[in-house]
Amino acid sequence: MKNSLLPDLLDILALKKVDECEFDASNLDIGSFSVYGGQVLSQAITAAYQTVDKERCIHSLHSYFLRRGDNSKTIKYRVAIIRDGKSFSTRRVTAFQDEKMIFILAASFHIQEDSPLEHQKPALNVADAESLSSFADNFAQFAERFDIKPKGLYAKESPLIFHPLEKFDPFHPGKRPPLSHVWFKANGTLPADRRIHEAVTAYASDFSLLITALFPHDVSLFTTPMHLASIDHAMWFHRPIKADDWLLYAVNSPTMANSTGFCTGSIFDRSGNLVASVAQEGLLRIIKK
Repeated sequence: MKNSLLPDLLDILALKKVDECEFDASNLDIGSFSVYGGQVLSQAITAAYQTVDKERCIHSLHSYFLRRGDNSKTIKYRVAIIRDGKSFSTRRVTAFQDEKMIFILAASFHIQEDSPLEHQKPALNVADAESLSSFADNFAQFAERFDIKPKGLYAKESPLIFHPLEKFDPFHPGKRPPLSHVWFKANGTLPADRRIHEAVTAYASDFSLLITALFPHDVSLFTTPMHLASIDHAMWFHRPIKADDWLLYAVNSPTMANSTGFCTGSIFDRSGNLVASVAQEGLLRIIKK
C-alpha cells in the first residue's frame, strides 16, 4: 500500500495539452460513485492557468456541476479566453466526457498588488492540528466495526490529511449545529508553485463542505439513502496559500430547504490569515422507499 496518494493527485493535475486551449485529464478514484467534484474543480483551475500570464493569480471562481463524471473516462477541458485587461484576466472552462458537458467554470485572475488597505475577520481560537487525531484514524474505527474498507479520502493513504475538531460518528450522527472545523494539508510536500497550492486547496474545499448541512437532522450517508451532489461551487483566494502546511477549514450551513443545502467556508492558515473563502449549494435528497 502506498504511504500517500499525493503523487497520484499531482499526476492528474498535470494535464495533457492537446492544443493551446484544450487539455485532457485522467481521474483519481477516491471510492466515490462518480468523479469527485473537487477534482474537476482543481483540474479546471489548472487548465485555465495554462492560458494566463504567470504574474497573474486566480482570485475568484464560480462553477456549476452539470452531470456526474465517469471515473473510467478521460475528461476534456476547453478554455475560452474571455478578456485580458491591464490588471485582470477572465477565463471560461468547460469540461466534457463523450462530448457531453459535465462542468463549467468562470475564473478571474489578477496581478499582485500592494495596498495599505487590508483587514479580515478574526482568526479562530481552536486546538492545534497536531493535537487532534486524523479523520482516517477516526473513520477506521467505524469501518472495522461494520466491515467497510476505507478508500480514497477516507483512507490513511489519502492525498490529503484531515484532522477534524469535532468527533463525528457517521453511523449514529445525532443532531448538532451545522458547523464543522477541520485542519487539512497535503499528505506530502508540494512543488514550490503557487498554482499547485491553490489547485490542491480547491480540491480539498469540496470535502466536508456539503455534509455540514446534514448535521441538524440526525442523518448521514451511512444511515439514510440519499442523493448527494454538488450543484455549484464558488471560491475566492485572498492571500498566498501553502497547502502542504496546516489550513483550518471552518464551515457553516446557514440554511437547507427544497432538498438543497447551502454552505459557506473560511480557510485560514496556521498563522490565522484568511487565505480563501468558499460557498456552495448542493442536492441532499432523501431517497424514498
